[in-house]
Amino acid sequence: MLTQEIAMEIVKQTTNRLNRNINIMDEKGTIIASGNRERIDQLHFGAMEVLKTGKPLIIHEKDRHQWAGVLPGINLPINFQNVIIGVIGITGDPTELLEFGELVKMITEMMLHQAFMVEQLEWKQHLKELVFEDLLKEEINQHSIDQRLELIGMKLEPPYQVGVMEMKLNPLNKSELIQMTETVFGTQHALVGFLNVNRVFILTTALTENNIGQRLDTVIKQLKAKGFVIRIGLGSLVEKESYICHSFREAESALSLGEANQALTIYTDVETKALLERIDERTKQQFQERILGSLSEKLIETLQQFFLSNLNIGECAKRMYIHRNSLIYRLKKIKEITGYNPQVLHDAITLQLAIWVSQSKKRS
Repeated sequence: MLTQEIAMEIVKQTTNRLNRNINIMDEKGTIIASGNRERIDQLHFGAMEVLKTGKPLIIHEKDRHQWAGVLPGINLPINFQNVIIGVIGITGDPTELLEFGELVKMITEMMLHQAFMVEQLEWKQHLKELVFEDLLKEEINQHSIDQRLELIGMKLEPPYQVGVMEMKLNPLNKSELIQMTETVFGTQHALVGFLNVNRVFILTTALTENNIGQRLDTVIKQLKAKGFVIRIGLGSLVEKESYICHSFREAESALSLGEANQALTIYTDVETKALLERIDERTKQQFQERILGSLSEKLIETLQQFFLSNLNIGECAKRMYIHRNSLIYRLKKIKEITGYNPQVLHDAITLQLAIWVSQSKKRS
């Protein structure tokens, strides 16, 4: 627990404030951090006495001869969870040091406790990410998953659903982001962790689709309020652990195929686009060129806005800030060039598919 890294940080913080040399010794009495770097790795006989007796040791100038290589000062035991794990020594006149020696000891023990808590959180977080990795494998090692879940203090129950969150700005650190998300879902209802630097997985357990949607809305609002620019793709609800990997792949597809300005995209909303992704590139290229090849960018944009307006001419004209007659003229022009009428459902489907193919090419 008392590592050299932590000890050096404690020495740095306390030495600067007290203007006194601080030594920190490990459970064997070896100096692992000191304001005087030449003393590092030396045995401190005063510390060895403290470790032996469990009591503070005060060394006055007149007593120096009893302790080889030890300077006047005070040496106090460092306690962690009722165990002495080291000793902190402050060099100087003991009469001047006694008044703040206990304060330094308290600060040291608080820093150790804080470091321990951070370490525990990081360890627990790593286990969550390992569990999710295991769930994505072709062959699930149920024993390994159950062991790790027991250490986390969590149980997975159906139904399951996976969301993938992508961030563009990250004003919070990882632990704060995960804590915010888990607080909304509840630690027993969501496994949250990082896939990479800017992507987070959210595996929900024992929640209905309606509950998940409501909580995701809350997460989005809270993170946006903190300055995050985020998008979330959500896979389907599944009943078996072995299908979690499918929900994850759907969540990734939803994120990839969703609109750039849309905070939440559900896989079922882009399922048709996802099916197009499975067609070979040459076939898609030929289809897109045959349908849209002769259209200008302006007419393609008109088609996109028309379809986003659910084939409603009035709504589309407002969306595009153009006169209704101008829109009707463009739609007729599209029919003349392509042979497909955007106002007829069958033709509109063909044109929409061609646009989606075009968009997928731009993304890749």
